[in-house]
Amino acid sequence: MVWPSSEQLVCVTGAGGFIGSSLVKELLQRGYAVSGTARNPEDRKNAHLHSLDGANERLSLYRADVLDYKSLCAAFSSCDGVFHVASPVSDNDPELMAVAIEGTKNVINAAADMGVQRVVFTSSYGAVHMNPNRSPDQVVDESCWSDLEFCLQTKNLYCYAKTVAEKTAMQEASKRGIQLLVVVPSLTLGEMLQPTLNLGIELLIASYMKGTKKAYPNTVSAYVDVQDVARAHILVYETLTAHGRYLCIGEVVHRSEFIQMMRELFPQYPITTKYMHCFFEVQTYPFAITRV
Repeated sequence: MVWPSSEQLVCVTGAGGFIGSSLVKELLQRGYAVSGTARNPEDRKNAHLHSLDGANERLSLYRADVLDYKSLCAAFSSCDGVFHVASPVSDNDPELMAVAIEGTKNVINAAADMGVQRVVFTSSYGAVHMNPNRSPDQVVDESCWSDLEFCLQTKNLYCYAKTVAEKTAMQEASKRGIQLLVVVPSLTLGEMLQPTLNLGIELLIASYMKGTKKAYPNTVSAYVDVQDVARAHILVYETLTAHGRYLCIGEVVHRSEFIQMMRELFPQYPITTKYMHCFFEVQTYPFAITRV
């Protein structure tokens, strides 16, 4: 059973971000009315949202912060569903852990208090694959979790925070009777709607194109297009039989293949060519993709 989009008002937290912008665009194209949250809706970096098709009629931006419970309540008022996308993306962000724990609690509880029954939470591939005890032959699926101690030992606070945030969302949703759906995207690339580079695009594409990264590592990564991530959010929301976690992965390639594709697409740029020799070989894992 699928809910009719024309009768739905939904909220997207972090509406002006990379994934958030594509999600707002896709929702508007499908006829949803959308409330989006931003720390400063008047900031020029959010202006692109107002130019989206359907924005004049069906998009409202609210000044809200996930650490401010009351602001979330105002944004979620009268909404049928919430897409919680907002999240810091850097290990150096001082609010990383606060947003992961308190911010997630605020979103789930504000949604429940405003009568919202269905919440889609944007997690991360980083909450799944960071586990040195997993066999390289084991299929990585929605039952897999990153090892929190390993994340701390390797100083990967982003993966630690996303793992904690997702588990916090599950715990709070269970307490409040919220139907929680979790989308777990891998490294997300694709068309940028916002006017400034997000950290992921800067690190994965721009730094190589500019040649500021002098070598690429011996690593295999999973990638997905941002438009597919947006559609995955809506698919799990609209499918009433959906439940739990859903990996969202397009392709798994070695960094050398990724670099070669960039060289072919952008021969005019001084793209990194040097291989970074490591003292270890990076393990790769097969993935099981669950379909709604």
